[in-house]
Parts: sequence; C-alpha cells; structure tokens
Amino acid sequence: MDHGRLRARLAAGEVTLGTFVGTASPVTAEVCAAAGADWLLLDLEHGAGGEEQARTTVPIAAAYGVPTVVRVESAARIRIGRVLDLGAAGIMLPRLDTAAEVREVLRHLRYPPAGDRGVATYNRACRFGLDAGALDREGGLLGVVQIESAAALSEVEAIAALDGVDVLFVGPRDLSHDLGVPGEFTAPVYREALERVRKAAAAHGKACGLLVPDGAAAAAKRAEGWTFIGIGSDATLLAAALSAALGEARPQPQDSQDSQDFQETRS
Repeated sequence: MDHGRLRARLAAGEVTLGTFVGTASPVTAEVCAAAGADWLLLDLEHGAGGEEQARTTVPIAAAYGVPTVVRVESAARIRIGRVLDLGAAGIMLPRLDTAAEVREVLRHLRYPPAGDRGVATYNRACRFGLDAGALDREGGLLGVVQIESAAALSEVEAIAALDGVDVLFVGPRDLSHDLGVPGEFTAPVYREALERVRKAAAAHGKACGLLVPDGAAAAAKRAEGWTFIGIGSDATLLAAALSAALGEARPQPQDSQDSQDFQETRS
C-alpha cells in the first residue's frame, strides 16, 4: 500500500505526473505504471469499468511502486469506502460545488469519531487483518477535489482551506463549459479561473492539478506551478500514438500525386 507517500510528496511541494486509466484493462494499467507514472488515476466516473477494476489496478500498479487514486462514480459514503478498502491511495471527488458539500464528503474518508467510514480490517487496505496499524494511518489518504464549475470556483478559497483537501484539480472541459467557453482554453475567463485555483492552492499549502493532453502541455503547466498533472488517459494516449504512426506510414496527398505523375510519365 502507499501508506501516505504520495500525499507526503505533494505536501512537500514535489511535482508529480500521472495519467487517467479508463479502459478497464489491468494490462493497460500495468503498462502505464511500468512507463514510469508517479500515480494512476482510476476513473470510475467516465471510465469503462466499475469498482471491480480497483481490485486489479491497485496491486498491479503497486508492483511498480505506483499508487492508485480513484475518481469515484459518486460521493456516496459506500462508494468511497469500497475503493478505500481495496487499497486506493486517495480519492478524487467530482461534481462538488460548495465548501459545505466537500466538508461533508470528506467525512467518508475518515473513521469515527472524525468521520463515518465503515471500519473493517479483513480487506486489502489492512492487509487482510495482518496490518495492526492500518486503522491509524487514514491521515495518509489523498483527498483530491475537482474544481469544475463556476459555483466551485466561487468557493475555491474556502474549499482549499478545508482539512483533508490535499489537491485542487481542474477538469478543463467541465470548467470551460460551465464558464460558457467550452473547450476554449485560451479564453481570458478560463485562464483567470486557472490562476485563481492555483493561487488558492498555494495560499493554503495545497497542491494544484489539472488534466493536459501531452507532455509538452504538462511541462508548460509544471513551469506555471502546477504539481499534480494528469497527462491524458490510457485510451487517448494510445489513440494519439497510433493515429500519428498511421499518419506517418500512409502516403500524403502530395506523395500520391507524385506517384501518379511518375506512373503517367512511364506509360
């Protein structure tokens, strides 16, 4: 298990790079871990699989020393508890718009009396009853809260101030749509929103993260001070790589015309 190492790295200001896993393929998850990601984000909100994927993804990634954070399908207590018992290093919480909502959901990450997470020890998180100290280490769980609406943006400073919020994570598509500039990532209102999130995180000693399409974009955001950066997903990276390779291998329009002209001169 991660035992809080990812949370500690981020708290120390270290930049980490990961990718989203949504294909419901343990082999693909293993490839991403083997490639050197600092973390995997198992996506149960938009991904192809369900909670059963955590059962395979967590230990496969852990074999490479890579922790798995899970974006849950909802903020329901039972959904969060299930993946934590399976050994997730942290939880990403989507679609929360107020500090009050975040505060209530964070209780699901903690055992009583601080929270309302169900207590059991015969699970992976507790090494199936063999780890006597597991229940005392819940403070090592990473809490990632998405800022993906204008409402959440308006309370981002209050959200950042909450104990248990370790990362403010921007969902670019969701946030740009809600701000009225869908997919326009150079729009002033969107860029101002990113800066507000980054500053709120910095002011409260929290990490800030977002999803980017490729390594070049990740390097640019790293230079701006972002520290929890997701580079695409297993599906988008595979699709982009194969599309680029096919584009290089297939004849370009000018190549086709040159070949046709050559054949005509020989006839």
